[in-house]
Amino acid sequence: MNTDEMLRLKGMHIAPYMQLATTLIGKSREGGGNMFRHQIDTMATLIDYGYIDSVLLKASVVHDLIEDVPDFNRNLLLSIDYDSPAVYNLVLEVSRRIDETKAAFLIRIKNQGSHNAKVLKVADRISNMISLGFVTNAEFIARYTDETERFIFPIAEEVNKDMLDELKSLVVSRRAFLKSCNF
Repeated sequence: MNTDEMLRLKGMHIAPYMQLATTLIGKSREGGGNMFRHQIDTMATLIDYGYIDSVLLKASVVHDLIEDVPDFNRNLLLSIDYDSPAVYNLVLEVSRRIDETKAAFLIRIKNQGSHNAKVLKVADRISNMISLGFVTNAEFIARYTDETERFIFPIAEEVNKDMLDELKSLVVSRRAFLKSCNF
């Protein structure tokens, strides 16, 4: 990371977004861990791949709030800072709508999502796939791995080949686990 990038990160006020994300502390995930840590893992994945866009990083920290907190007050998010409206719109973009199947949701992101929505979805899936290493429900792992190959690989191929390579490696790992379970 060069000096300009470090200065951009230094000037980013992400703590208020992290404070909102603490609403997810203790909310468990089928994929392992809890939702708060997943938000932070998603942000860390983006930084690891060199993404320092403030809207993208802030959205990564709160990307599951709308879906996973039924009574979430959007005004709390919209009133944080000058990035808030863009962060909110990006979170909406990567949130599954009530009437959407999972497949329709992922196809919408692939076909209509902004570049940032696609990058965020790929980072989100990397975090989810890493968490699968702690899951023992073979049926869930198989379904999630199939979904990753079918829907997320094409998005990753479009936005970041290195992230695609990591996803492929994670899929190979999960397939090896399934094979060892005779699934």
